[in-house]
Amino acid sequence: MRRIVVVEAPSVLGLRPSGVEDLSAALIGAGLAERLGAVHGGWVEAPAYVARRDPASGVLNAAAIARYSTDLADVVAEVLDQGDFPVVLGGDCSILLGNLLALRRRGRHGLLFLDGHTDFYQPAAEPNGEAASMELALATGRGPGVLTDLEGLRPLVRDEDVVALGFRDTEESTEAGMQPLPPELHAVGLDAVRAVGAEEAAREAVGRLGEYWVHLDVDVLDDAVMPAVDYRIPGGLSWAELESVLGIALGDDRAVGFDVTIFNPRLDPEGLITARLVECLHRGLSARIGRNSA
Repeated sequence: MRRIVVVEAPSVLGLRPSGVEDLSAALIGAGLAERLGAVHGGWVEAPAYVARRDPASGVLNAAAIARYSTDLADVVAEVLDQGDFPVVLGGDCSILLGNLLALRRRGRHGLLFLDGHTDFYQPAAEPNGEAASMELALATGRGPGVLTDLEGLRPLVRDEDVVALGFRDTEESTEAGMQPLPPELHAVGLDAVRAVGAEEAAREAVGRLGEYWVHLDVDVLDDAVMPAVDYRIPGGLSWAELESVLGIALGDDRAVGFDVTIFNPRLDPEGLITARLVECLHRGLSARIGRNSA
């Protein structure tokens, strides 16, 4: 039986210590692991945060993120080697690098990237030097070598093996001077998702991929229902739409792992959004839970 294994990765090296580091504790405290029937796979401690850009790379905490990515990859790789399914709870979006490094060591794989932002900034255009706005660019090999050539395995994922789904930041990122998404990368913005429906968009997305990782930044959700994030942007998926996407993506046998990032429980003092997010994740993983318990 392929178990669900929860790994805690509370790094905010790619953002700032604003509360996102409490994501895993909040979701586990609200019963996520129990709802999933998951076992605990470890806690990956992050190096100390330094609030200044690395002069060589232009990225905050660049060397520390590289070290953390290797440490996280080791833990995720152990889960994969046991034949289990890792659910990695961040933390900010820079934890994606460690998750993908674990897969890259094993060969070629895909990525379903669920995020309200495309996170394809280059350091010169990212005003704060935050890797959490660059992780998709870094993962596809664009940016400073300290973060793009981890263990000499650049890129962690090929352009054509990525589907970015649900983003809604095109106008904002263009105005900021973000580098364009490459044509080989499959980009399905929020309007395109709505045009065919979330379920069909998810089926088309995973149909383009072989074995793949699923990355979830919770700001892909509508800001009206998910205000507990640091960089808010109007619009987004409904809870039901995200549950449909996750159900299709995570219920597929080709899905090999999943991460959850950016939720800031300090912006949810009553815990209501936390509880709803746990319910959403449980529903999204329900097909896999049922298969594991059969």
